[in-house]
Amino acid sequence: MLNPALMRLHPLGPPSPTLFQRLWPERVPAATTAALVGGLVTAIVAAASVPLDRPGLGWPIAGLVMLVSLGVVLWTGGIGRVEATAWCVAALALLSVGAFRAAGWLFFLCLMAAFGCVALAVGRGRRVPALLMAVLNVPLAGFRSLPWVSAGLSRLKGRGNNSVLRLAASAGLGVLLLVVFGALFASADVAFERIVDQVLPELSAATVARWIFVGTVSAWLLFGAAYLVDSPSSVGDQEPGAPRTVRRVEWLVPVGALLLMFVAFVAVQLTVLYGDREYVMETVGLTFAEYARKGFWQLLVVTLLTLVVMAVTVRKAPRVTVADRVLLRVVLGLLAACTLVIVGSAVKRMDVYEEAYGYTRLRVFVTAFELWLGALFVLVMIGGLARRARWLPRVAVALWVVTLLGLAGLNPDRFIAAGNVERVTANNADVWYLSTLSADAVPELQKLPPGARECALSEISRDLYYDRDDWRGWNLAREHARDVAPRPVDYGDYPCYRRY
Repeated sequence: MLNPALMRLHPLGPPSPTLFQRLWPERVPAATTAALVGGLVTAIVAAASVPLDRPGLGWPIAGLVMLVSLGVVLWTGGIGRVEATAWCVAALALLSVGAFRAAGWLFFLCLMAAFGCVALAVGRGRRVPALLMAVLNVPLAGFRSLPWVSAGLSRLKGRGNNSVLRLAASAGLGVLLLVVFGALFASADVAFERIVDQVLPELSAATVARWIFVGTVSAWLLFGAAYLVDSPSSVGDQEPGAPRTVRRVEWLVPVGALLLMFVAFVAVQLTVLYGDREYVMETVGLTFAEYARKGFWQLLVVTLLTLVVMAVTVRKAPRVTVADRVLLRVVLGLLAACTLVIVGSAVKRMDVYEEAYGYTRLRVFVTAFELWLGALFVLVMIGGLARRARWLPRVAVALWVVTLLGLAGLNPDRFIAAGNVERVTANNADVWYLSTLSADAVPELQKLPPGARECALSEISRDLYYDRDDWRGWNLAREHARDVAPRPVDYGDYPCYRRY
């Protein structure tokens, strides 16, 4: 029976739910105790441990607490427990890079990938649009979780079970006692004061603002993720309608013509990169390094565009008969195979280019990205043999996580330095670039000849000496670099080029 009050407000009946409400309905009106406690603990630990200005030990500590809290919610919520746990473990592994590598650019990539892993842990979508929406759903769910959290707190009060509030009050009281007695003990003993200074940050308005910001964002993300467990979103994961297909000849002509061009290009690549180089170099009038540099970025764009062409073809090509399906698989399989050769050509070009001009962060990263694209095409070929490949988008993301972890294992800044140390000549522009690397590169920079060594180490050693890490920012690479260069290095009269 309809609610009379609702009928008076809506004489024609209650309004029909919107598309957004149908795809993302609120199924659980109030937050569970596990979610509330997890948000509180996550906010406190993250505020105390996360160093915003550098990779450090505090990131995996905060990540561990957040992911354990989220794991409790996931297992009590019964959402894809094994797969969700695997994504959480992957996120923790990515955050742990901050404790071992000092390269900020690498840790930023790992941090973004860790957020994506958390989004996939609480998202149930399998299609590509659902995966893209999963990244947006977590912060959006933070907004939707505000009344959900409030209702959870009200429910605890209504039941006379205010354990969460008591826990918060106890934590606040504990912090107050530590501050008061810690200050008294520190003023009474110099040795204890040094320990307190190492453990606690300098109390200032900036420190308090950082605590509030980090704690709020951490709780926001945890509550948003927990809300998605209780009220999952299917935005972007709904099955598409029947595609408007084209006739066989209408897709086969353009894609077949593209395939023929790919075959011709692959034949040239096999000749140039794996065959008679000297003849081709005489023909094109370039050195091999210049030839490699000229085409890498174009081949990278070709690889990405090929993915788009294949996706559109799969969507538009008819698959009613067995002949249609076999033809589609054969043509796209050959196109993917040719693309793999192009990926190999691009990687080979970059390798030759790096041998001629040296390693940089961008060159190392795009090589790793190109290798990931090659593995992605292998997955596409495997998926083309199956009737359904709903697993493909998530496996592609997992492959990207493995790529980043492999890049972290390579230690790219040290790898770059090791590859360029022997290249240093009178042209000290290379030395200036080496001086911009992180502390990861210090053991290799120590091997530079006199003058160039001091130039490359001067700024890095100065930052290591004057900008010390507390326990939050402890980093294995920076500690090792301080052992190698314990004091600031002066480059003296060596003409270091600086960017001012």
